[in-house]
Amino acid sequence: MDFHQLVQRRRSYRKFTGEPVSSDQLRLILEAGLMSPAGKRKNPWRFVVVEDKATLEALSRAKAQGALPLAGAAAAIAVTANPADSDTWIEDLSIAAVIMQLQAQDLGLGSVWIQMRLRDDEAGQPASANCARILSLPEGTETLCVLALGHPDEERKPYDPEKLSWEKVRGLH
Repeated sequence: MDFHQLVQRRRSYRKFTGEPVSSDQLRLILEAGLMSPAGKRKNPWRFVVVEDKATLEALSRAKAQGALPLAGAAAAIAVTANPADSDTWIEDLSIAAVIMQLQAQDLGLGSVWIQMRLRDDEAGQPASANCARILSLPEGTETLCVLALGHPDEERKPYDPEKLSWEKVRGLH
């Protein structure tokens, strides 16, 4: 599969089989994140791998909506940083997270980005603070997102190039 096909086939998967993600697969996904570009090469990210079912379940309740796929995931990667480490931490972590998702797709795995930054739980508590508590993160650490990973248990069609929003592009001849 070439890169264009990979991007076309990368979709968000919210349902996973019970099959585990191998250590080799996790290592390749993390390598991809660690090789991601970062502002001034500060590499502010800290990745936390989660495979424990109880912890995945706890993370699935870290925010009010949209985190339930974590409970059914085989693994997850919390994408975190201390904002004091870099003024481009949000951009750097976003790039790393997407590159890890592309690597997961290339390995035949599914993933979904679970946004934590600027989200709250049912009681109005910040989801990032909940992640910090659940994962015992150092003080000052923010969680941008948590990537749920696993073997897809749903069929997703590739993006249809005919349905792309070309009206949002300017300057192409």
